[in-house]
Amino acid sequence: MRLRRGISIAVVAAGGVVTTMLVGLVTNAVSESEWPGWLGWLQRHAWFSFVLLGALLVVMTVLAALSDSRTHVRQPESAPQNEAEPPGAALVLRALPRDTAAFTDRGAELAALVGSVRAAQESGEALPVHVIDGMAGVGKTAFAVHAGHVLAERFPDGQLFVNLNGHTTGRSPVQAGEALASLLAATGVPAGRIPAGDDIGAVTEARAAMWRSGLAGKKALLILDNAGSYRQLEPLLPGAGDCLVLVTSRKRLAAQEEVVLPVQALPADHAVDLFIRLSGRSSGSLDPDVVEELVGLCGYLPLGVSLLAARLRHHPSWSAEDLRERLVAARDRLGELRAGERAVAATFELSYQDLEEDRRRFFRGLGFYPGTDLDAYVGAALGGVTVADARRQLDALYDAHMIDEHPGSRYRLHDLLRDYARGLADEGGSSMEQTEAVQRVCLYYLAALAAANRHLVRSGAVAPVLPDAAASVETQRIESRAAALAWLENERANVLACIRRASGLALHELVIRLAAAMAPFLRQAGPWDQAVGLHRTAADAARHTGDRKALAGALAELGVVRRFMAAYPEATEALGEAVEEYEAVGDRRGKADALNQAGIVWLMTADNEASARAQTEALALYREVGDRLGQANALADLGMARRQTGRFDAAVEAQSEALSIYRELHDRYGEANSLRDLGVVHRLTGEYEQAARRHREAYDIYVELDDRTHQAYALNELGVVRRLTGDVVGAREAHDQALERFTELGERFGRANSIRNLGALERVSGSATEAVRILEEALRAFRDLGSRGGEAASLSELGAARAALGEREEAVEAFRRSLELHRELGDRSGEAEVLNHWGTLLRASGDTQEARQYFEQALVLAGEIRSPLEEARALEGIGRCDRISAGPARAEAALRNAAALYRRLGVDAAAQELEELLAPRAG
Repeated sequence: MRLRRGISIAVVAAGGVVTTMLVGLVTNAVSESEWPGWLGWLQRHAWFSFVLLGALLVVMTVLAALSDSRTHVRQPESAPQNEAEPPGAALVLRALPRDTAAFTDRGAELAALVGSVRAAQESGEALPVHVIDGMAGVGKTAFAVHAGHVLAERFPDGQLFVNLNGHTTGRSPVQAGEALASLLAATGVPAGRIPAGDDIGAVTEARAAMWRSGLAGKKALLILDNAGSYRQLEPLLPGAGDCLVLVTSRKRLAAQEEVVLPVQALPADHAVDLFIRLSGRSSGSLDPDVVEELVGLCGYLPLGVSLLAARLRHHPSWSAEDLRERLVAARDRLGELRAGERAVAATFELSYQDLEEDRRRFFRGLGFYPGTDLDAYVGAALGGVTVADARRQLDALYDAHMIDEHPGSRYRLHDLLRDYARGLADEGGSSMEQTEAVQRVCLYYLAALAAANRHLVRSGAVAPVLPDAAASVETQRIESRAAALAWLENERANVLACIRRASGLALHELVIRLAAAMAPFLRQAGPWDQAVGLHRTAADAARHTGDRKALAGALAELGVVRRFMAAYPEATEALGEAVEEYEAVGDRRGKADALNQAGIVWLMTADNEASARAQTEALALYREVGDRLGQANALADLGMARRQTGRFDAAVEAQSEALSIYRELHDRYGEANSLRDLGVVHRLTGEYEQAARRHREAYDIYVELDDRTHQAYALNELGVVRRLTGDVVGAREAHDQALERFTELGERFGRANSIRNLGALERVSGSATEAVRILEEALRAFRDLGSRGGEAASLSELGAARAALGEREEAVEAFRRSLELHRELGDRSGEAEVLNHWGTLLRASGDTQEARQYFEQALVLAGEIRSPLEEARALEGIGRCDRISAGPARAEAALRNAAALYRRLGVDAAAQELEELLAPRAG
């Protein structure tokens, strides 16, 4: 919203430059909700209005087309806790791998790249994509990383590195949508803002658009390593011409705008220099002819030269001639391979044979690893050794150039070395060895995830029991929530790869356990379509084993994630199946959990009676099994369902009991939620001071928990209280902040509420035209979400705004539909509000008798549910109707009672207006 205002002001200051305003609209129309103040400006510059309005029609047409093309891509309904800013706000990452000491002079290639970048930047032209291609082992990645470090200062907004696994043995190439999700998350986009859905093409397109938008105006460098095809990398390319993209690939990727930088094998003299430098020997101590032969035997490839030199450095007693003899013998054994592969594989063989037996076994184990990078703890699991031993083995393999160092005390294998390690394992016929290695790694991740989840799950939650084999596994210390999230983000891809490998090896029980252990993190961090795939895999594994309890758990998690994605029908279906499966195996706690989650979905879609039934049944089950946290959750959600149907006393009773249990359990999150909902009930019953206090208490706890999503919910509720008590400025500030946060976090339901509240604020401030525009946006959002409660509330406000503009027929239609929805949902508070709005329209139109009937219905409802605000509005309406039809004396009692209620509520402006109306009578 602030961005849009800034753009509007910039347009005015520039004298109405049409192009600037169009760019602002196209950039922000999808994610912002308000352009205040522009109508007045147009009125003062009528000569410009025709040009601008014509241009806006074109923009609206384009935006409508864009909207149509995106309707099948879902944005999540609920967002994780994340303090990062969206892309475009805080890219600035330094994520390049370490520049290798083994890099040798490629002056010509580097000069060509730097010259191309400099020329484009100095001329103001868009930077082309630079593709670095060449055979495996030729040093493409090393060259790209080195060039990235050289050029880093020219791209101050960040440098990022992504391995696309285009040619990685045992791993599928990274799909463009998955890579985009990782890039967006790395640049600070919360999971809730990352588009998700079942249409992979549409999701990829939406993510690519967000990625390009985030890089707009940035100078960033992106290395896309190991690309398998142009199709794989094309969606990842920034739209901004100021960003540099370096692509490495073994294939010659074709595209018109690329600059291709082929990297060949090293010139002989460069290969010799590299060998001498890495061997630790002086050039005078080496026979130059033998060294030339050695580098020739390994094809002048940097990878092979580095390995050969390392062998010589680690064997001070060897001569260059000794090394040559061993290399020739290895090449002969590998003679069936192609020339280039044979050259490099021979160096691997020589290095491998030079290892001690336990180190060879450890290296073979690395070939079984499904992930891409690992630390000493994973190495220990793979090798079946202690962490201290694994650390020694990894350091030794690094010294021997058999593995590469990765940031964060981690390591990874070059693709060719991974091939070689897998080949060694296959050669030995060790399929069981592979299965056992994968089992050990999965057990390690189960133990590590259990340690991380202690900082993520709420106090009082039941933790799954670890298998005996995982209970004694050594894991790193994770001492805070921030450390847990950081570890999980680093290991996410590796854990998911392990789950896929375990699934392929039919290790179904491990798949089920790992999916459940990853669920708390993926609920918060997403991407949620990735979580959907995981829980579907777990469900399939459970079906294979016939484990109905595990199937129920996977379905329940699937339902929760579907709710986050605002896919409510799918969420209801999955949770319904989970309830049936839990019931079949007699798991009462599991059934209660699934019912509780189903009740939340029904609450979101305003099926309040179904929600109340589900929470009542869940509460009974929780009490049977003695689950205090479950009881509190069910009571809190039941309180919200009761509040939605106007049963305020029952809502306060349930919510107060929940609050007491949350405090008993020291569950600050639950405590804040209950405080916030109690604040809503206090507001509906006219206790505005108490409501504001509850909302501020809840907000303070959400700040303490760093929960930005619920901070925004508390701000929204506080804004409503401020509006009702006449604090328009404070209300706008609260709703603006809430809208900004919901937009950043991708929380669609909260965002729609913020927009509706801002529309109501515009209406009571006298800006009916702007109110209609904003409320129509809110109405569309709630309909997209399938939220009938939100739709009903928006229609009520929209009808009142249209009535203020004299649009009687449109207002009546809005009131009619709103009243139908509120009655279907059992929302008596909302029903009373609509009746009062409709009565006001009829009275203003001169239909005082019919208007009085609507006010009388509202008065009865307001009295039944104890809603003093709607009672005051109904009394005021009745009094004003009587004043017109029967005179001031007949109206006085109703108007005085209304004024007294307004005074008690603190709605002083309304009270004063009625008191002034009554003043002549008092005199």
